[in-house]
Amino acid sequence: MSTIQPSAVVTFLTDDEGVVVSWNPACAALFGWTPEQTRGRQLTELIAGETRWPVLASAGGGRVRMHFAGGREGLATLSLLRQYDARGDAAGWSASIAVAPAESVSEAERVGNTPLAEVVDLLPGTFYAINREGRLLLWNHNLERLTEMTPDELAAARVIDMFEPRERPLALENIRRVFEEGAEVSMEMNYVSRSGRETPMVVGGARVGCKGNHYLFGMGINITKRREKERQLLLSERALHAASNGIVITRCVGHDNIVEYVNPAFERIAGYPAAEVIGRDPRFMAANGFDAHERSQVRQALAERRAVNVVFRNMRKNGEIFWNDLSITPVRDDYGEVSHFIGILQDVTAIKERSDHLEHEVNHDALTGLANRTLMWDRLEHALHLAHRHGAMVAIVLVDLDNFKSINDTFGHEAGDVVLKVVARRLQAAVRDSDTVARMSGDEFVLVLVDQPSVRFTLRMAERLRQSMTMPVAFAGNEIPVGASLGVSLFPQDGKTPAELVRAADMAMYHAKGNGGGVHFFSPEMRIAGEKRAQLADSIRGALEHDELFLLFQPRMDAKSGKVRGFEALLRWRHPKHGVMLPAAFLAEAEESGQMIGIGNWVLDQACAFLHELRQLGYTGLPVSVNVSHREYSQHGFIPGIAARMQHYNLPPGSLEIEIPEADLIRNPGLGRDLSAQLRECGVALSLDEFGKGISDISFLRQLSVRQVKLSKAAVHDITREGSDNRLAKTLIDIGHNLELAVVGEAVETEAQVEFLRSHGCDQLQGQWFSEPLAPDAVREMLGQRYHAQ
Repeated sequence: MSTIQPSAVVTFLTDDEGVVVSWNPACAALFGWTPEQTRGRQLTELIAGETRWPVLASAGGGRVRMHFAGGREGLATLSLLRQYDARGDAAGWSASIAVAPAESVSEAERVGNTPLAEVVDLLPGTFYAINREGRLLLWNHNLERLTEMTPDELAAARVIDMFEPRERPLALENIRRVFEEGAEVSMEMNYVSRSGRETPMVVGGARVGCKGNHYLFGMGINITKRREKERQLLLSERALHAASNGIVITRCVGHDNIVEYVNPAFERIAGYPAAEVIGRDPRFMAANGFDAHERSQVRQALAERRAVNVVFRNMRKNGEIFWNDLSITPVRDDYGEVSHFIGILQDVTAIKERSDHLEHEVNHDALTGLANRTLMWDRLEHALHLAHRHGAMVAIVLVDLDNFKSINDTFGHEAGDVVLKVVARRLQAAVRDSDTVARMSGDEFVLVLVDQPSVRFTLRMAERLRQSMTMPVAFAGNEIPVGASLGVSLFPQDGKTPAELVRAADMAMYHAKGNGGGVHFFSPEMRIAGEKRAQLADSIRGALEHDELFLLFQPRMDAKSGKVRGFEALLRWRHPKHGVMLPAAFLAEAEESGQMIGIGNWVLDQACAFLHELRQLGYTGLPVSVNVSHREYSQHGFIPGIAARMQHYNLPPGSLEIEIPEADLIRNPGLGRDLSAQLRECGVALSLDEFGKGISDISFLRQLSVRQVKLSKAAVHDITREGSDNRLAKTLIDIGHNLELAVVGEAVETEAQVEFLRSHGCDQLQGQWFSEPLAPDAVREMLGQRYHAQ
């Protein structure tokens, strides 16, 4: 037979451990066990597969697969009932086995009748069955591995003790709900095994009825991997939240990209809370009218599902425009399709503004905001390129303010800065937007006027520029007069390159200055004059190198005794072509070209060397005066340089005198006071030249440490025998004496001048009437004769 035949109910009796103690005859027929083979064997040996008695007993049996006589297997229903003795104590088990015909059991029934004990160990998680007291009645091997407990230990354990103390109230509540309400429950727990290994689990269960009693059947799933993913996701989310850059995640929906997430940095940068952004396409933030090219790049990249990086402008919620550096990266799903985009947004407004500011600083003048020299050359070159292509005319206008040095000296450098700013605004207001106004240096401006239709048009424009600057500039209650000389050159008539045209405009400007100001256009004759000035500047550079400069010394005489009281050092240039040149012929060019400092240092060195030589010869009471310009004494290091020379040549205090025009000191009182005090400290006397030439400030002169004043040449030249023009000289002598200063009359050329100055108490006299300027040898000879005669 191929199947097991149905039989009468087969029964066994076992002890508490499942060991067979008796059976009926049907057992021997069904299973083929002899009496000798049966006694002392485990009932579980009849069951196919690994089945433990405690699990089988706690389940009360069930549908199981069993080994029958002849080596066959089949399904049977095993029922286990507890046996009790007369005193009511548990005394083993009775087991009944019923075998159904094989053909009466369907496949579904056979599967459904699979014993629970065979299934539970195949489950991926832990399986357990507990009673109302919270004791384990049934479990699988996974629970043993998780708890690291033996079956006996599990059978004796309380389920609630497997929970951490903080989790126990919830666990008890869930168990109560299962038994009392029939609820299905689940909860997460962290199980700590005997060895200390912590395992996160999701445990749950439901109520199952069995032979009149209720039990909690449940499972536990290890969620370690899920927890790790959750931690990673939480870490990622915290990183997104902590990022200083804005982050936005969008989902691709057709042609739109709907925002699903924004981080706090995005909210801070854009000014929109997340609730107002999520569900919308980010295009609503676009700043219309700006950066169309960059936005088209973004649209194309999104359509092609590729990454892109752009810098463009968006609008914050408050309407403020801001610059952002946006990097967009596509995110692909498991099928390789782009499902999302991640945008990283960096607010670069400050960087952009700083960059623009730096670019502006590089290309613009810090004081006036006009284009600087670098930008002017660039724009001029571009203008000439376009003019050459279109056959147009370009005008270059070089503007130089008249007497700007006097403005600085009279009203101070702050006033000079104000004048430059006002002039810059006036120049910009007088030209078109397409033209360029640049500050070259100091008080010099260059204008590039493009697309000039005619010379007459340019002349009118230049005259308008000149007129715009004739209005005085108000400063600190003063009206500062402003004027300018303008030189104009034209492309292509006066030059083909930027350098040629600016040079031509510069020549025209110098011609204007030499002819009383106004507007002058370049002419070929000016080029010749400019070349002469350039030659003079080159010659001045070579004068020091080739030892062509020399000093003469004019004596100052005591007005009463006629004795020599000192000398004034006078500069001369022995030019290789033009002979001996006076300072008036070349010092202005030396000032303009910046070579005055080198010449002034040379004069001071020669004067100190001459003083040292006189003292070596025994002439100790004869100071030497040296004229210095504003450019010299206003430079850093002027006073330390003089002090070093005094020490080097071993000159006593008072032997060197510095001559400065009175008007120069009055123009800048602060500098005058500082200079006077510093000269006194290093033992150098201050002499005021051209006293009375302009307006004298007596109260200011009292604040200076001055040794003497030298009457202006004009006051001395006005002295006549009749005395009609003598009042100025007399007044100046009286003022000098009232200030307790020595008074020197210079440029004395007539007997009448000598007599008048002597009779009115002038202390010293100097001029051609007494002696022309002398070479050092002639000075030594003169002193030898006079001192020898005395």
